[in-house]
Amino acid sequence: MAFISIDPKELDINLFNAIDKQWMLITAGDKDKLNTMTASWGGTGILWNKNVSFAFIRESRYTREFVDNNDYYTLSFFGGNMMKELAFCGRNSGRDVDKLKETGLVPVFDEAAPYFEQAELVFICKKLYRSKLTADGFFDPSYVEKNYSDNDWHYAYIGEIVKAVIKK
Repeated sequence: MAFISIDPKELDINLFNAIDKQWMLITAGDKDKLNTMTASWGGTGILWNKNVSFAFIRESRYTREFVDNNDYYTLSFFGGNMMKELAFCGRNSGRDVDKLKETGLVPVFDEAAPYFEQAELVFICKKLYRSKLTADGFFDPSYVEKNYSDNDWHYAYIGEIVKAVIKK
């Protein structure tokens, strides 16, 4: 099977379900070194007249270093058929384990950022904006208490979807 490019606006997929229930991998790096993490928070839309993705990465996550140090990141979707592998990537840090070896994920090296052979849909995203979430930005303090009692804040990343590919 090969990947083909598609206009993200032509996709026939429920991204709410894909992100929330089937999860995605956020990946950045290069052939020498990459890291990936599972995410179930994020989204897509239109901003600044561009197709964009929204990704959220906690300050403590190893993947954040890779996203910060590269111009591009990818969001890979697997259609729910790799939940065990995605759970492993969410529970374990690339600082401590080789996630690719442990899960069998096979990287594909696009000219911009890596993604995975097993993915069904991939967004290749060019970073446009990053901001750290803070307590003073919340209108309802219960969100801070529930999600950030340990002060491990998310960084919000907005990336232009420069390419979308699906497996055919």
